[in-house]
Amino acid sequence: MDTAEVILSLLVVVIIVVSLLSNVLVLICFLYNPEIRKQVPGLFTLNLTFCNLLLTVSNMPLTLAGLVSDAQPGGDGFCQAAGFLETFLSTNSMLSMAALSIDRWVAVVFPLRYHSKMRHKDAACVLGYTWVHSVSFSTAATCLSWVGYHRLYASCTLWDGRAGSSRTQFVIFTVFFHSFTFLLSFVVLCVTYLKVLKVARFHCKRIDVITMQTLVLLVDIHPSVRQRCLEEQRRRRQRATRKISTFIGTFMLCFAPYVITR
Repeated sequence: MDTAEVILSLLVVVIIVVSLLSNVLVLICFLYNPEIRKQVPGLFTLNLTFCNLLLTVSNMPLTLAGLVSDAQPGGDGFCQAAGFLETFLSTNSMLSMAALSIDRWVAVVFPLRYHSKMRHKDAACVLGYTWVHSVSFSTAATCLSWVGYHRLYASCTLWDGRAGSSRTQFVIFTVFFHSFTFLLSFVVLCVTYLKVLKVARFHCKRIDVITMQTLVLLVDIHPSVRQRCLEEQRRRRQRATRKISTFIGTFMLCFAPYVITR
């Protein structure tokens, strides 16, 4: 192993440890907080956490083994199973984040009808779709032998090493797969959170109007208090934008490299 491979291996180890700790912490919060368990988004969060944990304990150690040994971990059958699991869990994670954004959109845009529109039964139906979607594409890729070990990625993943007509079919499958998984999830995130941001800004404007009217009436208010109120207005306007940008940016940071390389 050269220096670059050693550094990359250490980076994978760090990612494994951080991923384990963070997702186990989320799981502990879910198990010990009855309020979280009662909420519908808890189901989406739980599904996302399990997908992340399974990826951490199954795919990432195999990637580390591939980096260290510079060879395929296990036989072809084992590698196909690992590739199926990686494709399934990555797809499920993307769709779970899209489901969370839909839930937040319904909660913010339709607050009075949220509990009738988004029940646990509805959340279970959405999760059922994410599983069917993920299993369908993963099974199709595995049955067509489009999962295997790739030396560049040092992992068992979605790829086709054959040439000819199979290569063309694989390209069509890949474009179709990522369009209806990554691209669809990204569009859903952008549309739903832009709607949420629009509502948040509308409420901020209403609060700002009330605040300014109050400041005008309070003629004896100290200038420092007036300044703090104005600064809070500015922070309030930025808070929603920052949170939404962080969520969408995290989605892109986590999944865009996987989609681009595959």
